[in-house]
Amino acid sequence: PPRQVTLLIWTHPFGEYRELPDCLQLYQIPGCRLTDDPWAYPQADAVIIHHREIAKGDAYLPAEPRPDAQKWIWMNYESPTHTSELWLVEGVFNLTLTYRTDSDIFLPYGYLVPRARAADGAPGGGQLSLSRRPRKRFVAWVISNWSATHARVAFYRQLREFIRVDVFGRAGQPLQGGGDSVVRLLRRYMFYLALENSQHTDYITEKLWNAVLAGAVPVVLGPSRQNYERFLPAEAFIHVEDFPTVKELARYLLALRGDPARLWRRHLDWRRSYSLRQPRFWMEHYCTACRAVRRSRGRTQTVTDLRRWFHS
Repeated sequence: PPRQVTLLIWTHPFGEYRELPDCLQLYQIPGCRLTDDPWAYPQADAVIIHHREIAKGDAYLPAEPRPDAQKWIWMNYESPTHTSELWLVEGVFNLTLTYRTDSDIFLPYGYLVPRARAADGAPGGGQLSLSRRPRKRFVAWVISNWSATHARVAFYRQLREFIRVDVFGRAGQPLQGGGDSVVRLLRRYMFYLALENSQHTDYITEKLWNAVLAGAVPVVLGPSRQNYERFLPAEAFIHVEDFPTVKELARYLLALRGDPARLWRRHLDWRRSYSLRQPRFWMEHYCTACRAVRRSRGRTQTVTDLRRWFHS
């Protein structure tokens, strides 16, 4: 068997310590030794570097020259709008690990798995409920980062002129405690506003996937409809751009509320064919990176024009 790969976690993302996973036990990925000990740097086959700490000055890049054949991996799950100081890392990295499908190491916020392939026992898996029990509540939105300059706030202000939207989070009613509080809330609603804080290629976050898991039809604002359809069936969501006006969208939601059978047929029947996976931050990311390093052993490249690629 190939020799073990040592993967160094240079900083814990956002300064929050988390125990490192056993990749073989959790994800059936063998030959991975994960460490966050900086003294292991000379022996590491690869180093994962989370962009936020470098951009904020909370950490520095490892010392050069790096050991022979060592790979540096740029990891970032923020949108380009909220990713600063990319000029600091131009020409530095060998691999990218992000939510973008064209990353060297691709791992999205969530993804669907055909039900026949869903029972592998990995963390983050979730069966999609097929319950057709009527939901009494209409539209919900959970928002923590409220900014009048965001397109999602402008959209919400238009939509509330035509229908009621229950708002939760820092900008609305408080959420109940617990890590699954959003999903538990959305199980009572027919629709959820899955509105991203900025619109960029493949930037589709847990906002969408929480709604999918809860069985609330997501009304999405983010990249294009075509981009969303790379991740889930066309009927699994409603895009705000599907309608010429916000008023027409509101009218459609009201029509579906009055016809639950049509709602299920149009936007929920697809669920019987899939299960949902939501990778746990950051366990699956580290193990997926380790597998990629093993597969690319003996090959080295340099990521050029990182900023141009990430903003494209």
